[in-house]
Amino acid sequence: MTSTSKVLIADYSDEQQGKDICYLLDCYATDPMGGGLSLSSRVKENLVAELAKLPNAFSLICYSNDKPVGLTNCFVGFSTFNCKPLINIHDIAVLRNYRGRGIGQLMLAKVEEIARQENCCKITLEVLAGNEPAKRAYQKSGFAGYELNPELGKALYWQKIIN
Repeated sequence: MTSTSKVLIADYSDEQQGKDICYLLDCYATDPMGGGLSLSSRVKENLVAELAKLPNAFSLICYSNDKPVGLTNCFVGFSTFNCKPLINIHDIAVLRNYRGRGIGQLMLAKVEEIARQENCCKITLEVLAGNEPAKRAYQKSGFAGYELNPELGKALYWQKIIN
């Protein structure tokens, strides 16, 4: 990480930051760990406006020498077991040429700072089982697999597509 790297909470009304969010998310989407396909034009045209409508959404952009190099999209949720808010990191992406420079750690630290300010009980995220570099980065920041009872195993992340 260079001393000129900075993480800021994105302003969804700022046109350039909106472009940076879409650019970084599209770079992530086209990466094998993001599925390998570019975002649709509908998503690119509407993403920032739709995020701005959600009071529980926030995005972090990391800039290095004023170039957007990292993105984290987060949503504030609620833990019923702890009766406190939580933050779910829905996307975390670092441009390929900037990986291994501490950008991810910088963004994770900022999410944790926000979580502590908001009295959250935890931060959640999902990671592909085969994404070893990301898993190492998350473990370095204190993340671990989720389980309530070791005899029942770790939680699994499932989905049902609704079109």
